[in-house]
Amino acid sequence: MQLLRAVLAAALLLLATLSDAHNITTILSKHPEFSTFNHYLTLTHLAPEINGKTTITVCAVDNAAMSDLLSKHPSIYTIKNILSLHVLLDYFGAKKLHQITNGTALAATMYQATGSAPGSAGFVNITDLHGGKVGFGAENNDGTLSSTFVKSVEEIPYNISVIQISKVLPSAAAEAPAPAPTQQNLTNIMSKHGCKVFADALSAQPDALNTFNDNLDGGLTVFCPLDDAFKAFLPKFKNLTKSGKVALLEFHGVPVYQSKATLKSNNGLQNTLATDGANKFDFTVQNDGEDVTLKTKLTTAKITDTLIDEQPLAIFAISKVLQPKELFKGEAEAPAPAPEPSAADAPAPAKKGKKKKKAADAPADDSDAPADSPDDAADVTADDSNGAVKTNGGRYGGGVVALALGLVLGLPLVL
Repeated sequence: MQLLRAVLAAALLLLATLSDAHNITTILSKHPEFSTFNHYLTLTHLAPEINGKTTITVCAVDNAAMSDLLSKHPSIYTIKNILSLHVLLDYFGAKKLHQITNGTALAATMYQATGSAPGSAGFVNITDLHGGKVGFGAENNDGTLSSTFVKSVEEIPYNISVIQISKVLPSAAAEAPAPAPTQQNLTNIMSKHGCKVFADALSAQPDALNTFNDNLDGGLTVFCPLDDAFKAFLPKFKNLTKSGKVALLEFHGVPVYQSKATLKSNNGLQNTLATDGANKFDFTVQNDGEDVTLKTKLTTAKITDTLIDEQPLAIFAISKVLQPKELFKGEAEAPAPAPEPSAADAPAPAKKGKKKKKAADAPADDSDAPADSPDDAADVTADDSNGAVKTNGGRYGGGVVALALGLVLGLPLVL
């Protein structure tokens, strides 16, 4: 039994370790000398992309080096290209840097991965120099190693390494003026890819459409229900007030750009364009392998397709309309129990069940809406049965918690 406890404890420790995803913003926030670099990783939306990758190295520069870069007044899009050159798509801890095979290595970067880097401009040359120094230089910089390794900031072996280098890597390609992305037509993109009914509903509500468009430049993720799903929901949608329709549409937008990879690595609650103080209007993101699921108290929808994923905009098709509890409280909550009738006046069991069904299914402002489909009922059941505490991509149900407590307290295990 002691051996079994030891094995299970080790398994739990391994599970917790594997589920502990890195967060570059949190890592750098411990080091104020990198506050400017950290700020621009967030501003350019590179931070969530870094968090969504594994086996990666971030070459951070201190505030003085960033001041030199910012003194040239580059656009935010040029800054993004430059900082992308400082994110290597391989793991280089301090030990590996001093043990490079043949003394030199060529590392691909996030700038190269964008496809906008000409030729080999998105690669960085890393060379082990004499005297214990390690040099860094952009591949298109005539072989000049303009920056050197300073120190290791934080390492999570073979997952992420954050190191400091002495200067920003100069690169004519990365520093070239980068044009702002062309303003995308949201409704056109959705209409052409199976979400025309949702797009038409959005176009018919200018307040909601303006909210989506106002968030485009800063980053936007949209989850649009497929046509069949929104057609089935139209009776309920038409019964909502004007403000309710706007809120439901805005509930399908998140004011941050998130790629599919980012959604897979960042489970948990998501605020939406409809979030406003006490009116939370949030939903939960969960994933299982390649599947990404969005859950409210009423519905569970899966991402079925990627319509566009080009920073700063991502649009994903989903299988169902997301119904917020703030708009459909009557359906999300059980009705209050009726007073106990006398034996003489008690209705027949069949009628009593029917009466309860009517009370449960009829929200105050949606009296003509059809009864929930079996799929919707299944969604509610799934929400209740799958209620688990999620931490950085891991799911811990009550059984795991009980098992962990039993191991700590030495309680007997029942298998």
